[in-house]
Amino acid sequence: MTEAHQAQRWVASVEYNGALFKGWQTQIHHPGRSVQVSLERAISKVANHDVSIVCAGRTDAGVHASAQVIHFDSAAPRTEHGWKMGINTNLPDGVCVDWVRPVDADFHARFSAVSRRYRYFIMNKPVKPGLMHDQVTWWRRPLDAEKMHEAAQALLGKHDFTSFRASDCQANHPTRTMLDISVKRMQNWVVLEVCANAFLYHMVRNIAGVLLPIGQGSKPVEWCQQVLELKDRKQAGVTAPGGGLYFVDVDYPGYPDLPINNTGPAFYALGS
Repeated sequence: MTEAHQAQRWVASVEYNGALFKGWQTQIHHPGRSVQVSLERAISKVANHDVSIVCAGRTDAGVHASAQVIHFDSAAPRTEHGWKMGINTNLPDGVCVDWVRPVDADFHARFSAVSRRYRYFIMNKPVKPGLMHDQVTWWRRPLDAEKMHEAAQALLGKHDFTSFRASDCQANHPTRTMLDISVKRMQNWVVLEVCANAFLYHMVRNIAGVLLPIGQGSKPVEWCQQVLELKDRKQAGVTAPGGGLYFVDVDYPGYPDLPINNTGPAFYALGS
């Protein structure tokens, strides 16, 4: 990094197809290409020095993002357009940067955020999809979205989400605040949407794993409340597949001018 320019903090929005990566951050026991490594290599090439990035929320293998947010620091004299075009030129297929903006040094992609939002897309029809097979979750049995929505309301508010926490979750505590949760049907789509201050490892997929049996009628609506109160992961449902899960929004009330597009992914925006 040259002394001629003072380091500037930059914020960017990233979208990616998680099916093409081994998660946001490569783990020792899951070697392979990660979104983070791909981005850091591309940004470092444009900056002409090593760059580390911080994201709003890590996603695991197979999970997608339409509006992931990152920040990085660089003293390289680049414009917003220069960063965006240069980074995208050096990224592999399946990931891109939508925009890059300068921001003050107090901004932090993770700690400045007050909430994150995910959408879980279920293709609910008898025949598995040929298109987008690795970007949605297929469920062949008919689902009652209204029952799933009713059951999910038990999760609103501040709770101990131990029952929805993966056994290898490294979070310091299981308490999270669910700000919004809904389930709705759009023709063959059943969409679970969740917004919380933060999420535990596999939390959304484990919530889906409880709501799916309720939707197909093999568990009662009350089961979601019971699972929450048990605070025991072994008493909950299976972990639903990651292919239907998308990171779609993050809220930075201190930075209202960031052009975060929370309508994605594109196929959902077209149908809503």
